[in-house]
Amino acid sequence: MALKFSIEEGIATLILNRPEALNALDPETQQDLFDALNRVRIDPDVRVVIISGDGPKAFCVGADLKKTMPPAESHAQLTFGGGAREPRWVDAIEMDKPIICAINGLAMGGGLELALACDIRIAVETAKFALPEVRVGSIPGAGGTQRLPRAIGLSDAMLMLLAAETIDAREALRVGLISRIVGADELMGEARAIALKIAANAPLAVSAVKGLVRRGLNIPLAEAITEERMTWGLLRDTKDRIEGRVAFQEKRKPHYRGH
Repeated sequence: MALKFSIEEGIATLILNRPEALNALDPETQQDLFDALNRVRIDPDVRVVIISGDGPKAFCVGADLKKTMPPAESHAQLTFGGGAREPRWVDAIEMDKPIICAINGLAMGGGLELALACDIRIAVETAKFALPEVRVGSIPGAGGTQRLPRAIGLSDAMLMLLAAETIDAREALRVGLISRIVGADELMGEARAIALKIAANAPLAVSAVKGLVRRGLNIPLAEAITEERMTWGLLRDTKDRIEGRVAFQEKRKPHYRGH
């Protein structure tokens, strides 16, 4: 089983399960991850997703080079020819549900790109981060050149992208790549605690906030604020918003249903 998958209390947990290969993404893992992400995106019972890796050494070191040789078709054929494309997590991870990445070790290449596609990242002290593709004549091809500068700023990102610089967890925390450093035995507990806090909030509001933040990064501030105001108006009359106010008045926990 290349991926451990479970759903509990509105939280979907996806664990890359190839510790003997440092959780490298082979075709089977790609397929399992693709299927799991597609499932949680449309499952109304899932409010938050946690992605992590099995084993003490690595979260994910990217593609398994031994099992992911280039296809026989040209890139143009695969892009424009209408043929079947291989499943890719990068195509399935775009969703309005929050995703927490619990980084239990090395996050290299495509592994770091997977982490960057998540919304919140926490890591163990021994974690290390790198996008070393230029060393082998390639580039990060799953969003790394675009997401990393947005996450940590241009100069620090260029150092990692152009010099293939590896950084440790302390440096990752300093530049804003991760939010917290936790002990290895506390990693999943901390990720779940964050997930439970998110899952307790109104799901329509949570999804709206994530969507606004993601889209707002790519448009002028004035347009982003206008979209924020329109989204606030859409949510104003929802049953969950009314429930939040009633629960506050009654000094009880709200019961949100996504309505």
